[in-house]
Amino acid sequence: MKLLYSNETTRQQYTSLKSAEKLFGGNKQLALSLLARINALEQACVVIDIITMPTFHFHKLHGKLDGYFAIDVKSRRDKWRIILCPLDENEERFDPCHIDEVAAVVKIIEIREVSAHYE
Repeated sequence: MKLLYSNETTRQQYTSLKSAEKLFGGNKQLALSLLARINALEQACVVIDIITMPTFHFHKLHGKLDGYFAIDVKSRRDKWRIILCPLDENEERFDPCHIDEVAAVVKIIEIREVSAHYE
């Protein structure tokens, strides 16, 4: 799958072990897990490949992040998640985004940020 990043800082955090460790306050395990998740996203053919992996806990976000989705960085016990948005072939957001209807064709996602859940 093709990954786009919301900005250069986000791209660095997702592709550099040093930047990822800094993001997680020196926690190397979380940094390695983040890089592994990004690798899994890159290796997936379409979004449904990620949705069907229970350990990722792919879920829809609500409120101010409506239209975005998230996967866990490491596990459900950790507060960290990767916020992403599926894009069409023109790199535009689906509006509205009915993931169950487009999951088998989405080959591009935008990575918005890594965030601590409920912070």
